[in-house]
Amino acid sequence: MNTKSILAIAAFAAVAATGAHADEADASQFAVKFEGSRTRAEVMAEAAKVASTRSIEPAGSRVAAPLKSTVDAKVLRAQAAEAVRLGQIPSGETGTI
Repeated sequence: MNTKSILAIAAFAAVAATGAHADEADASQFAVKFEGSRTRAEVMAEAAKVASTRSIEPAGSRVAAPLKSTVDAKVLRAQAAEAVRLGQIPSGETGTI
């Protein structure tokens, strides 16, 4: 056997020797004893209050209200057209890189 074969067999043996180790089948690690200080009625009242005050609208889903401007749209378009004509702003596919 050559060296590569021996190394491959040794690596496979090392991987096979470190197989998975399972815990107990009864899930005893999850059976934690817990003592609460509140009554069932208090918890149910709090849950009902949270459900009634929660919004079903996802956060950030509203569109911002349009801003009010004092500039007339015709004046703004004319200024933009003049800036394109003077080369102050790029236009179309010939924009600056």
